[in-house]
Amino acid sequence: MTRRDPEGRPTVFVRFPELLTGRWLTVGRLDINTSGLLLVTNNGELANRLMHPSSDVEREYAVRILGNVSDALLARLTAGVELDDGFAKFNEIHFSGGEGANKWYYVTVSEGRNRLVRRLWESQQVVVSRLMRVRYGPVVLPEYLKSGSYYELSDKELDLVFEFAGMKPANADASSASANVKEQNKKS
Repeated sequence: MTRRDPEGRPTVFVRFPELLTGRWLTVGRLDINTSGLLLVTNNGELANRLMHPSSDVEREYAVRILGNVSDALLARLTAGVELDDGFAKFNEIHFSGGEGANKWYYVTVSEGRNRLVRRLWESQQVVVSRLMRVRYGPVVLPEYLKSGSYYELSDKELDLVFEFAGMKPANADASSASANVKEQNKKS
């Protein structure tokens, strides 16, 4: 995530309280055309463990696509396809409904490669008209949270995230994590 946008657009960091020590770190990233869950923490080790490729942390996205797709196409996307930067696949794809030309799917990936979800669909000539991250590891985007809003994880939720990352909170008061919903079409 960028701290300053070259075009002067606000970033997610302007919404968070100022820290006395350290700085806010994002866990993963969302591009300008993707909305949804963004984890933010002041614990570098936690951020690293959740983002490191060896951790295989599952990310789930709600994807609205234009048009219909065949079962064969879905099978290719879960079996894997070759992209410019190597082999990639969805762990799972679930149809979620839709009317007319737009259809919704939930997909999961265990990699954080740049624009991976969009590129997988586009490799099959499928147009993604909306993309929203709804889960990162054990943290699920609350349905009540509005775009541009954030909330601080409860102690129980934070303990779950630390446990998931294979860590024990060194000092629960010194470590903080927030879930943020990035506003669509705002660079962060």
